[in-house]
Amino acid sequence: MSSPQQYIRPATVWLFLVLSLPWQPLHAQTVTEARTAFRSGRYNDAIAMFSRVTRRQTSSAEAARGLVAALVEVGRYEDAQQAAQRFSRGNPNSAELANALGEVLYLRGDREGAEDAFRRASGAASDSLLARYNLAAQHYESGAIEAARREFDRFIDVYNRGEGLTAAELRAVAGAVRYLSLQDWQLAQDALRAYDEAIAADPGDLEPQVWVGELFLERYRFDLAEETFAAILEQSPGHPRALLGLARTFKSAGMPGAFDTAERALEVNPNLVAARVFLAQLLLESEDYQRALVELERALDVNPTSLEALSVLAAARFLQGDEAGFAAAERQVLQLNPRYGGLYNTLAEACVRTRLYAEAVEFAQRAVELDPTSWRGFTLLGINQMRTGRMRAGRENLETAFEGDPHDPWTKNTLDLLDTLVQYTETSTERFNFAMDAGEAGLLSLYFGELAEEAYDSLAAKYGFRAATPVRVEVFPNHEDFSVRTVGLTGLGALGVSFGPVVAMDSPSARETGDFNWGSTLWHELAHTFHMGISDHRVPRWFTEGLAVYEERRARPGWGDDVNPGFLVAYLQGRLVPVSKLNDGFMRPAYPEQIGHSYYQASLVCELIEREHGFQTLVELLEEFGAGRSITSAFESVLAMDIEEFDTVFDDYLQERFAGPLAALRSTASSDDPPHRSREEIADRARRQPDDFVAQLAMGTLLVEQGRPHEAIGYLEQAKSLFPEYAGDDSPYWHLARIYKEQGGLERAAAELDHLTAINERNYAARMELAELREALNDRRGAAAALQQAVYIDPMGIDLHLKLAELYAGLSEWTRAIRERKAVLALNPVDRAEAQYQLARVYFDAGDIENARRAVLRALEDAPNFQKAQDLLLEIHSRIETGNGNQVRRL
Repeated sequence: MSSPQQYIRPATVWLFLVLSLPWQPLHAQTVTEARTAFRSGRYNDAIAMFSRVTRRQTSSAEAARGLVAALVEVGRYEDAQQAAQRFSRGNPNSAELANALGEVLYLRGDREGAEDAFRRASGAASDSLLARYNLAAQHYESGAIEAARREFDRFIDVYNRGEGLTAAELRAVAGAVRYLSLQDWQLAQDALRAYDEAIAADPGDLEPQVWVGELFLERYRFDLAEETFAAILEQSPGHPRALLGLARTFKSAGMPGAFDTAERALEVNPNLVAARVFLAQLLLESEDYQRALVELERALDVNPTSLEALSVLAAARFLQGDEAGFAAAERQVLQLNPRYGGLYNTLAEACVRTRLYAEAVEFAQRAVELDPTSWRGFTLLGINQMRTGRMRAGRENLETAFEGDPHDPWTKNTLDLLDTLVQYTETSTERFNFAMDAGEAGLLSLYFGELAEEAYDSLAAKYGFRAATPVRVEVFPNHEDFSVRTVGLTGLGALGVSFGPVVAMDSPSARETGDFNWGSTLWHELAHTFHMGISDHRVPRWFTEGLAVYEERRARPGWGDDVNPGFLVAYLQGRLVPVSKLNDGFMRPAYPEQIGHSYYQASLVCELIEREHGFQTLVELLEEFGAGRSITSAFESVLAMDIEEFDTVFDDYLQERFAGPLAALRSTASSDDPPHRSREEIADRARRQPDDFVAQLAMGTLLVEQGRPHEAIGYLEQAKSLFPEYAGDDSPYWHLARIYKEQGGLERAAAELDHLTAINERNYAARMELAELREALNDRRGAAAALQQAVYIDPMGIDLHLKLAELYAGLSEWTRAIRERKAVLALNPVDRAEAQYQLARVYFDAGDIENARRAVLRALEDAPNFQKAQDLLLEIHSRIETGNGNQVRRL
């Protein structure tokens, strides 16, 4: 048996070691460890450690405050409230947890209880300055703005006294100045300075860093906001408010990932009301009202007095046409804060996202009436007045917004754009006003007006509806100007936009030749003008886009999106969204090509509806939307099926419509082969898989590149038979046309290009090549038709118009020949006198003697000794003297 001394020695050694360490209370060590866990995002560990300390040391305000903070961060608000109240009950003479309790109560919507707690803490608690800040902020958010600003002003005095302020106190000062900067933007820099000092005072505290990120976001420094939130997430990867801040930054900067990042925040804190509200706003943009309402319901369950949640709820009810629900939500907001202009700004923004521009103007007007310092309200008002054609009023309100907040990029960019627009040349036709760059207006007005009037007549006849006129069309030679006109920021990928009474689009010169077809773009946007007019601007995004593409395809051969291998492969891989969720394909694309695929998919929906139910059914659906029906109820009413049932019908249609190409692409869709294969691998695959479109096209292309066109023909013809609707720039049609032309088979080459240009709207070279072939085959009319289609891609080349003028004159199509001669002049030819003479000549040949005389005199002004012009002038005078000068031939 061992003696007792053997058991005593280890304890003695342990006691000696403990006594030899620097003395620190055990609970202090644990609090430090808990704080480290909290700041690194190990919230459950922090909660456990803080809880242990508070059980042992019931008077430890530091541990109790840490426990409340950790519980709040993961959304356990009720537990946080109980923890704060438990400390107060155990320490009835202490106000140390009153501020923390007030913050939790405010998060849960108990504004009265929160105010009482903040008042208690603002007396003697160690965080009294933070409590005073929270109290002032609550006053501000309740509409007592002047009183709140007086309270915030006192924080500047506290800072200027130069006393040693803690990190939390500096954060309170920064927050107060941040509120003041809402009316005086220059104070934002002072707020940032105070935040920086708070961070320097306690570098491990993430709270001021989150507030800095939010300040950068408010001040439109999206790059710095992203950098700040990313740095927080490096230290605490699951920080929910940093994740939400990052999501908001992505959304504001137009970057992908906003929805998923906000969902990550909710995984950590499912009760983060701001994240629920943010998701609801994104869902409203996708017109997914039911899912948005679910998010708002969850948000309001947590905090029934959230102004942001109630404002978005009002927007959801308004967009649904629920007048009673809208009025109730509006009333709740204004009862909580009678001066909350943010309600109407939220409504205006929701209307913009769903193309209700006139309503956006009305709500923005109410926002600035309620809060004359709502610079965002003035921006929304001005931009949307411009979208509805009220240019002067729009500028005035944007200038007011700029005076209040000169750093808002939407305001500044749009004002800069207005300075550009005033330099544009304006021209008019019967129903359109055009604003174009002065250097391009002479040329473009020859074509835009004619096509716009044709589109109006065509669409009015089809839909039995006449859109309000005049329609304003703005054409931008700089794509970034168009982007600003559309969304207020640069970087938009679209080609055109319709606001209803106003259309904006890229000029042909804004992009490289072959990037787009301006003619089909104009037709597309004017179709939107009609669709919005019929539906009172309530048509779902995917439906109006699909219907506009559908109209493009019926306007001219080759116009509009068409099928390509990427679309069908995406279908085979299950990446296309069902029709019932098609807005997601536009608003939250899951892969880079999905927006383009969604345009085409939506157009196929319209084709299917027309095939099965007739065109009038499409009009009836627009009318249903105008009556406030949802896509689900509209389909049930007009098509006698719900939208989910239509998903199955549409899937069957795709299988039927593309049966051959789908079979020819199935191996590509399921293949894991690398995209870049050796020549031997390409050849082997083509031999083994004669029914594989990609393999056959790849082999044919390879043989063409190797200078073996005779061998390529078989592969290219096989590829064409497998997928006859594919007419991309690398299609079999293009390669075969070149081969047949080189072999002297001009008819066959022209036939290949006829097929290609009947599908592909952007291939300029194919149309020029086709015109050359048609002229060689003595088909001058076919040559002119091909060149006319080339004009809709790129009208900026003078040789194109010279050739068209010659062809139209030879065909006695005088109106078009005159137009082409005017186009030559608009392009500032080197020999202007010759161009004026040629215009005079075509006028004369058309029998328009007066215009011929004017044109030839202009030629002689440029070159008085120009013999051909002198001779023509003599002919004109002779014609006038014989009395035949007023006989204009049929143009």
